[in-house]
Amino acid sequence: MNLDPHSNQNNRQRHHHHSHHGTPQRQEAMQQKDQITERLEEKTLHGHEHAMHEDTTGHPPHGEHGHDHHRMMIADFRKRFWISLVLSIPVILLSHMVQNILGYSLQVPYSLHISFILSSIIYFYGGWPFLTGLAEEVKKSSPGMMTLIGVAITVAYLYSTAIVFGLEGMDFFWELATLIVIMLLGHWIEMRSVLGASKALELLVSMMPADAMLIRDGETVQVRIEELQKGDLILVKPGEKVPADGVVEDGESYLNESMLTGESKPVKKNNNAKVIGGSINGNGALRVRVEYTGKESYLNKVIKLVQDAQKTKSETQRLADRAAKWLTYIALFAGFGTLAVWLLLGQEFAFALERMVTVMVISCPHALGLAVPLVVAISTAVSANNGLLIRNRTAFENSRLITTIIFDKTGTLTQGSHEIASVVTFDKAVDKQEMLRLAAGVEQNSEHFISQSILRRVKEEGIAVPPSQSFNYLPGKGLEGMVEGKDVKVVGPNYIKEFNIQVPSSEAEEGVETVVYTLVDGQPVGYITMRDQIREESAEAIRVLKENGIKNLLLTGDNERVAKSVSDKLQMDGYLANVLPHQKQEKVKELQDKGEFVAMTGDGVNDAPALAQADVGIAVGSGTDVAAETADIILVNSNPQDIASLILFGKATYRKMIQNLIWATGYNVIALPLAAGVLYQQGIMVSPAVGAALMSLSTVIVAINAQLLRRQIR
Repeated sequence: MNLDPHSNQNNRQRHHHHSHHGTPQRQEAMQQKDQITERLEEKTLHGHEHAMHEDTTGHPPHGEHGHDHHRMMIADFRKRFWISLVLSIPVILLSHMVQNILGYSLQVPYSLHISFILSSIIYFYGGWPFLTGLAEEVKKSSPGMMTLIGVAITVAYLYSTAIVFGLEGMDFFWELATLIVIMLLGHWIEMRSVLGASKALELLVSMMPADAMLIRDGETVQVRIEELQKGDLILVKPGEKVPADGVVEDGESYLNESMLTGESKPVKKNNNAKVIGGSINGNGALRVRVEYTGKESYLNKVIKLVQDAQKTKSETQRLADRAAKWLTYIALFAGFGTLAVWLLLGQEFAFALERMVTVMVISCPHALGLAVPLVVAISTAVSANNGLLIRNRTAFENSRLITTIIFDKTGTLTQGSHEIASVVTFDKAVDKQEMLRLAAGVEQNSEHFISQSILRRVKEEGIAVPPSQSFNYLPGKGLEGMVEGKDVKVVGPNYIKEFNIQVPSSEAEEGVETVVYTLVDGQPVGYITMRDQIREESAEAIRVLKENGIKNLLLTGDNERVAKSVSDKLQMDGYLANVLPHQKQEKVKELQDKGEFVAMTGDGVNDAPALAQADVGIAVGSGTDVAAETADIILVNSNPQDIASLILFGKATYRKMIQNLIWATGYNVIALPLAAGVLYQQGIMVSPAVGAALMSLSTVIVAINAQLLRRQIR
């Protein structure tokens, strides 16, 4: 077993290179905002945009107001609804059937012709979205809800028109008018719900400020953010939004990154700290060096991930699509079948036609078409706002099946930074500060977490780091170099044992603390101990998972004592110690072979095989490395509570989908036979207008239920 503290196998160094995020170009950002909205429209409105904007190319003008395309459609539906409603009132009042039901008489000359004229306006103006939707679906050979609505209102209108011009029977003008009005109302409310689902992403896009303060030749110049380039130095004043992603070169402040990462606490930023465009600066001024621009920006990467997640269909979505398609065919068959059956039973054509229209209207799979896509849109956008980036929707929904979750220790349950616990010297001629100074001279050449811990302590104590020469890495042992003419080595126990160097016994807690020795000109002068601190949030995360019946295991390359120490403190269900990186995949497979549904948490890079093997791979502690290709879900923060939140939110999302599917299909199972008239002999009948009201009500209920998902995330 390799005990050297600098070994990659013994200690998992986390290089959390944030997926370096530049500033999104203004036009590009607006274009993405349009695409977000249009994707939601396409997935949930099934042709409405064609109805409202027959000449649209699908790409509204870019710029500040491009994202108003969806709002324009909502406004158009609202306008059509109110105009149709006003015109429907006299049609309803003039209807002989309504007069008989309400017990009043209204004698108006040419009342039937007046109803015909008003109904014609309602049919062509109010019904236009459904008629164009029907045409689009027929054109694509994909009949759906627009086909059902279009056929229903067209049959009702043509039959009623024939009555006006001499055919014997009862007109359907009042049913036609109320049907279109209720349909418009339902679609208007539904589209407002869809808009709510896209607002979260629009907010992300709009977070970038328009301008930046560029430092040029010692002077500050205000420029548009699209003019910024990699390497530019910018000034971020107190209270301002950070205009670009980059690295702090000077200054200290606390930044609010909650809208980007879900982290509620302001994050301290000083020299060499990375900042994300769109975060809000606190009370300090920062000078930031721009690192990345355009498509490499964090916001652009997040938006693309969310778009891809919304575009990629999960198994649940595919089930809903198949159900909606079959329900459309069933409804068309049932509608014409109802007409034929009632005619064969000797009923009047008007009665049989009314039953057919009612069946077609009431069985529209509109609620089914909205049931899952709206939940997808909301859950994906809300997740992104809380630092949970979903790449694989099926895996996200499958979080309800997780029986065991494997936690990688370093950087997830623990801080991963290994802070210095003690500094001990053997030689009275070399005090603690001098030993740290000499050690830092060598360690400044390394990115290892031990090196970074020593350098942090040196900086805190205000010790100047001396220059070094002849730096050399001792594989599996440590580092060495020449500092001020002295041969300085910072090594682990392996080196001490190999060369049989005599050192006083260490008081470090064996196996739990990391020990590095400092040698000057071959003589040991002291040692430094480090301990990886357990995160405050870890215990709560483990408790929540246990409450939900999910077993949790610790997986680490560290020795048994370290693993047991962390596992016991957090009251975990067990641990797997001394596991090398290439063995992690095997451990996951072993659990799966025992019938466990396994979630694996890792950094998305070193744990790639295990993340790919797991049923649900969760990349954590990768900062903003949104390019982690092997993970199903990426958590922006390393907070273990986010893992618990993710699993519970995945369960809640799936629950909402199933609730909506049950409502949308169950409603049809009950309503369709009633609409066909199976209880006609018992005096139970559903009119086309009532059918339209029930259909719209089911759609609205599904939309509201999906919106309630926002409350589910912690």
